[in-house]
Amino acid sequence: MHDTPLITDRFNRIQRAVNFEEQDRTPVVLEYSGFAAHITRTPMAQFIGSPAKATNIMIQAYKLIGQADAINYGSFYPYGLCELFGAKVKIPGYDLPDNDMWQVVETQVMNIEDYDEILDIGWKKFFNLFMTQKILNDADPDLINATKIKLNVRDQWAKIDIPVLSGGDITTPFDLLCGARSLESFFMDLIQIPGKIEKVMDEIVTTLVYSKCRQAKKKGYSMIWVGGWRSAPCMISPQMWDRFVWPYFSRIVNEVIDSGLIAILHLDSNWTRELKRFKKLPKRKMIMALDGDTNIFQARKQLGDHVCLMGDVPAVLLAFGTKDEVASYCRKLVRNLGPKGFILHSGCDIPTNAKLENVQAMLETIL
Repeated sequence: MHDTPLITDRFNRIQRAVNFEEQDRTPVVLEYSGFAAHITRTPMAQFIGSPAKATNIMIQAYKLIGQADAINYGSFYPYGLCELFGAKVKIPGYDLPDNDMWQVVETQVMNIEDYDEILDIGWKKFFNLFMTQKILNDADPDLINATKIKLNVRDQWAKIDIPVLSGGDITTPFDLLCGARSLESFFMDLIQIPGKIEKVMDEIVTTLVYSKCRQAKKKGYSMIWVGGWRSAPCMISPQMWDRFVWPYFSRIVNEVIDSGLIAILHLDSNWTRELKRFKKLPKRKMIMALDGDTNIFQARKQLGDHVCLMGDVPAVLLAFGTKDEVASYCRKLVRNLGPKGFILHSGCDIPTNAKLENVQAMLETIL
């Protein structure tokens, strides 16, 4: 399916924000998963039953919310989180009650000896075996089989004239290894075998970025998600961050941009301490998505017109605030950050328990 004129118009508005160009208004982008089940009154186990079901229910939810310029990602698959976190995930209807949220399991799955295995056989082969033998070995077989059904997410959203931004996801090697080893074990590894960790991180980036960018471009996407959460500066010392996060994070972003894609930097937790570093990355080739913990106004002050900001209506405000409070905060964001170089968005995902009227208020501020 080809992009409709309305899809092109909406995507161009986002592109103009990235480029800091003049435009009619601030663009607004939605990002949600469990919230779709909540407002459509769909049991969570049914929502996650297959990527096709999740996509359909997310589209139903979009129609209830109202018109935005784009959706950040257009489907949801809970075991996809396993690839992002390098960890097991419990899912509703299989490991958990039908209406519970999925849960990432904090436990050591990868052994310390596996670092040598990665260096011996390469990240791609290791990770495929790791996922099959240690992560998805006790997963829901029906859900695994459901992913074999061919699904073109962009085409599904194109039916309602909405562009999907992210064509895939790339996790920093820091976050992947931290999830696989568990936080406590991984932080000990950084102290005890730092040189080996650096070699493994280099191998991960070399393998991961090329394949992910290639897949995104093959599917027709112009952007890709690059995520960090435990790699946030608030989690580790400046010295450790300089050694184990920034060299690999910056390399990922540069390689994404060199491939011709826009990097959507999904920065969970507080990155304020290192905001100035992002001026070393290519200008106006990224979207920095902040979750409300990083000071978004400080980000604009430090980064100026170097990078488009996206955010950061807080989850707590969408879930527990009033419609007027949401609208007031959105007006503050637009007044201080937009319309050039800014995209209105929730701080990370719209939370599952958000009030529909509060999400609608976010859009009504703009449209």
